[in-house]
Amino acid sequence: MSTPLQAEPGICVSLAELIEMRHRVREVQLFSTPGQRSPLIGLHHSKLRGRGVDFDQVRVYQAGDDVRSIDWRVTARTQEPHTKLFHEERERPIYILVEQSQRLFFGSGLMFKSVLAAQAAALIGWAALGHNDRIGGLVYGDGEFYEVKPRRSKQSLLQLLNRLVRVNQSLHADRRHDDEALSMALRRAREVLRPGSLAFIICDERALSSAAEQQLSLLSRHCDLLLLPLSDPLDHALPAAGLLRFAQNDAQLEIDTLNPELRKAYRAQSEARIARWERLAQKLRVLMISLSTQSEMIEQLRAYLNPHKPGKSQ
Repeated sequence: MSTPLQAEPGICVSLAELIEMRHRVREVQLFSTPGQRSPLIGLHHSKLRGRGVDFDQVRVYQAGDDVRSIDWRVTARTQEPHTKLFHEERERPIYILVEQSQRLFFGSGLMFKSVLAAQAAALIGWAALGHNDRIGGLVYGDGEFYEVKPRRSKQSLLQLLNRLVRVNQSLHADRRHDDEALSMALRRAREVLRPGSLAFIICDERALSSAAEQQLSLLSRHCDLLLLPLSDPLDHALPAAGLLRFAQNDAQLEIDTLNPELRKAYRAQSEARIARWERLAQKLRVLMISLSTQSEMIEQLRAYLNPHKPGKSQ
């Protein structure tokens, strides 16, 4: 068991940092409020999957009413046709599936990818809680899964954030990586999420395997999804730094970053990963927001959600 890291800005997170994210929710409109519409409104009030409605009242049947909604008990009692009226639920389960694996314990920008993932999860959680939604999620890493079932309570969100911090602070470069951690996490999510839930998938850009694609496709059949693949500038292009040597456990690797063919192949591999995510999002008809360690997370979300509005000065 590794010794938890002390919270160092950009390298690992603290619970206080994630709690503080609640004050930044107002800087980016994730969910709609009266008078304001967010691009995510299509997710939060999409066509209902399953019932997704609450009973409102019974009234006398009128021409055009759905005959399937006739209240036969009241009709028999009054000898006059009555129909049930429903209203759409104002809240829905929000499920935040967030990766905290050895693969994310890296960053050449403002922060490690694991920190970026934690910050994004916290912001989404506080925004959803402020929207009166039920919050739950799954923190997963290399062979470990920690689930918090959706509940409409601050304690539920704090439980998720606390677990997120504990896993984040236990990350280290020598941990053995599980290539199918995402697909296993998605499989677990499918077992607990009810139809109509909204799931945020926060994971490494390199995590998309064939098995994960299949699980995302199955999950999208009864849940709405928002994909948030994370990357670092070094995931997309090699620096011109000459001969580099890498070592992990007993494995060693030596590469010449000045080799033009190697640099071209590395970039092509990155472009193929990005294209794969884009094809998947288009196929499943879900939103995707790519996040990078290169710039501040709030600014990236604001640029996507409000592309025509200049950033607010801090």
